[in-house]
Amino acid sequence: MTSPRPSIGSAELVERIAPDRSLAEPTYLQLLRKLAAMIEAGEIGDGESLPSERALAEMLNLSRVTIRRAYDELRAKNYLETRGRLGVTAKTPPRLTPRLDRLKGFTEEMRELGMEPSTRLLERSVVTDRTLASIFSRPSTATFLRLVRLRLGDGVPLSRELAWYDLTAAPALAEWDVQGSAYHFLAQRCGIALSHGEQTIEAILSSAAEAEVFDFSQPSPCLLLKRKTFSKAGQLIEYVEGTFRGDAYAYRLTLKLD
Repeated sequence: MTSPRPSIGSAELVERIAPDRSLAEPTYLQLLRKLAAMIEAGEIGDGESLPSERALAEMLNLSRVTIRRAYDELRAKNYLETRGRLGVTAKTPPRLTPRLDRLKGFTEEMRELGMEPSTRLLERSVVTDRTLASIFSRPSTATFLRLVRLRLGDGVPLSRELAWYDLTAAPALAEWDVQGSAYHFLAQRCGIALSHGEQTIEAILSSAAEAEVFDFSQPSPCLLLKRKTFSKAGQLIEYVEGTFRGDAYAYRLTLKLD
């Protein structure tokens, strides 16, 4: 077992994480947020020692209960670990680094990363919607399958996904049990070969619904991916808005100079 790196200087740590008592935000959340940010930024390195609950409480003139709550949540989020006599050490959360080089669904992406994909269905409905109909270039009376799903890798919630599918083009989707890959179902049961997708990525803060499924104690950075997926015939089949937790993802792109 390797020894932890020397701990960050106590004076510097106290200065960086001291809570602002004028804020309405609970003290333990301020500590959690500031420590997590320092660990994510590498300012507190992987394996670096942190003060014990008692020591940090004394340094910050806070109750030990407050420090324990912050530390417990950081352990739950995989930012800290307790290693016996070595005490409390920082743990840089591993990030998934999928490649954005071709069209693929969440199921295939997880398997490429060596993870077991699973899905928890949160909502399912068949809807008519003028805005959606416009997006899909369908009449206002067209029906769409609307799914709200929590996507997990190795049992860890990674994405809350809203997806709409054109039932005019793929009516069999109305009977889909929402297990496995939608792309596989479209190919095998609907006879629809997908061609390409148009995707955007933007940074957002988690909504209340996303914070609940990701177990965030406060709004946290996430990535919002919006994708339109087209068939080889040029018809829009799927529109997806997926919110991915920012503490778990770092997408990779290969850029070539022609």
